Amino acid sequence: MKIGILYVKGSLPLFENFGGLPTHIVNESGMVNGIKAHKVLDGLIIPGGSIIESQSIGSDLKSEIKLMDAEGRFILGMCSGFQLLANKIDIGRRSPCPIEREGLGILDVSFYPMISNDRVEAEIVDESFLTQGMVDQHINGFHCHTYGDIRGEAPPICFSMVKRTDYADNPRKILSGVRNDEGNVVGTMVHASLDENGSMVQNILNFIDADEQDVLNIQDQNQELLKRIKREIGINTDIFADYRFNELNGWNELEKHKSPSKPPKIIMIASTGSDSGKTFLTTGIAGSLRKKGYRICVLKVGPDIRDIVPSLYLNKENMENFSSIKIGGLGWKDLKEVLEEIKSRNYDLVLVEGVMSIFTGMLNDKVPFSSAEIAKAGKIPVILVSPCNKGGIETAAVDIVAHIDMMNKLGIRTKGVVLNKVYDEKIGKTAQNFIEARTGLDSVDLVPKIKMEDRGNIPEVEIRLEEFCLNAMKTVEKYLDVEKIMRMAERPEFVGYDSYNGIVENFR
Repeated sequence: MKIGILYVKGSLPLFENFGGLPTHIVNESGMVNGIKAHKVLDGLIIPGGSIIESQSIGSDLKSEIKLMDAEGRFILGMCSGFQLLANKIDIGRRSPCPIEREGLGILDVSFYPMISNDRVEAEIVDESFLTQGMVDQHINGFHCHTYGDIRGEAPPICFSMVKRTDYADNPRKILSGVRNDEGNVVGTMVHASLDENGSMVQNILNFIDADEQDVLNIQDQNQELLKRIKREIGINTDIFADYRFNELNGWNELEKHKSPSKPPKIIMIASTGSDSGKTFLTTGIAGSLRKKGYRICVLKVGPDIRDIVPSLYLNKENMENFSSIKIGGLGWKDLKEVLEEIKSRNYDLVLVEGVMSIFTGMLNDKVPFSSAEIAKAGKIPVILVSPCNKGGIETAAVDIVAHIDMMNKLGIRTKGVVLNKVYDEKIGKTAQNFIEARTGLDSVDLVPKIKMEDRGNIPEVEIRLEEFCLNAMKTVEKYLDVEKIMRMAERPEFVGYDSYNGIVENFR
């Protein structure tokens, strides 16, 4: 039996495991190993990502999806894949007027901006190939979307209980899944619903009449598929992870030094303010290290997991239930739990992307509420990024020195500095010398301002993953030494939030 997974630019085929069901790739031409998809597939999974923004679905692929629907094959659209099956999608967040993209019109709904990044519980309210026999049951998963306001006439199959939307506390039940009239096409916003709810996987197997031998074959084919697509960096880039590192340069020696009782080495990418380029640089570092053959984990301080999606696009790693580090009750898991979780995951390096400025939230009564408190509590070293696009290079340099001075007083270790979006190399060199002299650091790097379109390159608004990610990798490989960044990382140790020796008082 053959279950397809859409593998096109902007898609996230390994953002989740989809219950271990996908066996074959469906590419932009709508083909599976040179044969039209509708002639060979028993079903199709369309993953999330930036499929709509990337506009990577051509007429041939659209035709194949519609033919599969017409023949009664199952189609599961997840997040962006759900949006593709809908009537239209307004991606005009932060735009004075709607920016609409047409979907396939298989599911009679349309999408509008609404951000949600919660771990969720969803209630099943109707049956479909996915939810047969599950009405009134609850499933688990997570949301990770910018365009999640669903309106239309398609029959609902599930509603999610959310705590926050659009950055504000607003507990309520929202529509998160629908079906077509026949029940063979489903769209849902609940990521990991197959991985965390075995009944749904069994429903799909029942729908395609899979027997025990079929299930074993699907599992074997799925493992081969994972090996194939994990090696590529991104989608259809022809850039592959360098496994020669493993074979020629002592991978086995590296493995000997790993201990399941200790977490892997970790470093935080923090900044002096928002719009610093943290996500861009984190993405480039993760992709460049993956290209060298390392296995990289990327975590986010706070709830906005959309920021680490580009790294996962390049890395081909899952969004895990520990990917978001909780601050002030916002996010998924406490730091202590996160550090326990990563012990057994065999990562070579963990990158933690900070939130806003490293000090933002320090004076909040809730603890922890800032990247600084996370770094302090986990004894996590920091690379500090300062952007030059707002106050100029000089201001960025002064900000760096002032931040490091305060971080030193708080016992937070700064290992490196990046002056980002440098628009004048000569002034940048002067600023670099100033920072080195004032801080004593020997790792102060300059990254120039990279020209990209305003829209399509901001994870918080709208993103074309392939353009953003490849630009990030290219930039990092040219201007940063990723091997040196690995050497800056250290093994974390959770020391707790009660042992700061007056960290907040010192900050005040």
